[in-house]
Amino acid sequence: MKTVGSGAKTTLAKVTDPKAWHLVDASGWILGRLATRVATILMGKHKPTYTAHLDTGDFVIVVNAKDIRVTGNKLDEKEYQWYTDWPSGLKTKTLRVMMDQKPEEVIRLAVERMLPKTKLGRHMIKKLKVYAGADHPHEAQQPAALKLK
Repeated sequence: MKTVGSGAKTTLAKVTDPKAWHLVDASGWILGRLATRVATILMGKHKPTYTAHLDTGDFVIVVNAKDIRVTGNKLDEKEYQWYTDWPSGLKTKTLRVMMDQKPEEVIRLAVERMLPKTKLGRHMIKKLKVYAGADHPHEAQQPAALKLK
């Protein structure tokens, strides 16, 4: 932290400030509500030292991605689209198919689309680790279990 000016109360975050690791259990959470809370932590908006032009966010590990919920008919109506750069290369998959094949990709895409569409946002999404089951290889970082509201 650095204090600006003489006697000023404004503090600026530094890039070298330590980043914490948080562990989030996605069991029973609604997809969008989980994604907004995780995006807030990745951006650093939960800290008093939040600075919009710096990466002040923490690392987030999401486990049990296969156990998230969605409301309404989204499992069959929500579609993920991408283009392969080949003629007639538009591909689509429903949320139900994505949850069967890659549930961690569903959460990653939901969070990524809530982050800034800049270089900083691309840097922030790298701090998100999502796993379909309860096991993760980040025990050495000693993640603190995070209770989302």
